[in-house]
Amino acid sequence: MREPETRGVSMNFETVQGDIAAQSADVLVNAAGTSLRMGSGVAGAIKRRAGPEINEEAMSKGPIDLGDVAVTDAYALDAEYVIHAAAMPHYGDGQATADSIRSATRSSLETADELGCRSLVLPALGCGVAGFDLETGAELIGETIDAYEPNTLSEVRFIAYGDEEYAIIEAATEQFDDG
Repeated sequence: MREPETRGVSMNFETVQGDIAAQSADVLVNAAGTSLRMGSGVAGAIKRRAGPEINEEAMSKGPIDLGDVAVTDAYALDAEYVIHAAAMPHYGDGQATADSIRSATRSSLETADELGCRSLVLPALGCGVAGFDLETGAELIGETIDAYEPNTLSEVRFIAYGDEEYAIIEAATEQFDDG
């Protein structure tokens, strides 16, 4: 198992399969758009389990710039925080880009560190309704996680919901995956 030493903290990275809203971690990352309005997909799953208050709080913090994040309480989720990572613009063509995925991933990791968190679960940012190719997006996310030097973050789980999504993410990130 590869555990690179960075700034005194070793960070494990693994790909897992399941429902992000059922995960237990310090931080769950929501695949958000710049308006922070929680619609379907990952955001819908998080909103259903956390309750409607999470959408109200998220929207009160938006809009945000593409690649940026906003933090809310996790409400009924088994987490301390939800980081809403804007990999998708809620304007123009609504499509994610390589830069927006890298920036949203890096901003999520940095924010989790700033909050003193040790564990984080994130989905394939920008690869659902935002239209970015899943395999390429997963590689970008894996590279960004691998290059990150944490202060407190010691566990990152890249989550896929379905079997096909899991197989694609697992293959695209196996060079970075410690699990």
